[in-house]
Amino acid sequence: MGNREALLLGAKRCLLEKGYAGTTARDIAAAASVSLAAIGYHFSSKEALLTEALLLAFGDWDQEFRAALNSTVPANLGPVERFELIWARLIETFETHRSLWVANFELFSQMDRQPEIRRMLGNNLQLARTGLAALFADQEESSVTEHAAHTIGTFHHVLLTGMIAQWLIDPDHALSARELTDALLRVVAGMQTGKRASRSKRSVKARLPRKSKTRR
Repeated sequence: MGNREALLLGAKRCLLEKGYAGTTARDIAAAASVSLAAIGYHFSSKEALLTEALLLAFGDWDQEFRAALNSTVPANLGPVERFELIWARLIETFETHRSLWVANFELFSQMDRQPEIRRMLGNNLQLARTGLAALFADQEESSVTEHAAHTIGTFHHVLLTGMIAQWLIDPDHALSARELTDALLRVVAGMQTGKRASRSKRSVKARLPRKSKTRR
């Protein structure tokens, strides 16, 4: 294993043990058993190294999570049941992989001062959207259209970010998978009712006789 790979593994270990803000360049060099200068040689900065290490850690989590889903989620589930079951498994990782999610939020605070971090995260964001759209639709990522990734994938990513924040800040009052599913169904039902009512009003208005204009 070369120095670059050793640095990534060392940085990933430090991230999960010390967090993003608590990890120093010396911590990473010591964990990787390489010189401090190697960080500057292989990466533009400590922050760039930590960001790439975090993305690597999320890649490991993603593989582990999908393997667990494949063994626990029955085939041919309906969309509502699949949504709830996937969220139940996701919520479990908020505790089992808490340090990973915390490091992710720590990284967000660095973006305004580190344009390179914003660029790296931005490039990864589209992949995350595509992956989420495929996950909840139970389809291959290669079959997810750009529009589906941009809309459906982004919707799931927004839900994920918000749910993580709630569980990290106030887990006692955060939504469960069942509560989240019920809330979404209620929102959709309310929108459909409102849409039908709006159509009905337009239909009635269209059937009303028009008032004739009287000539003076």
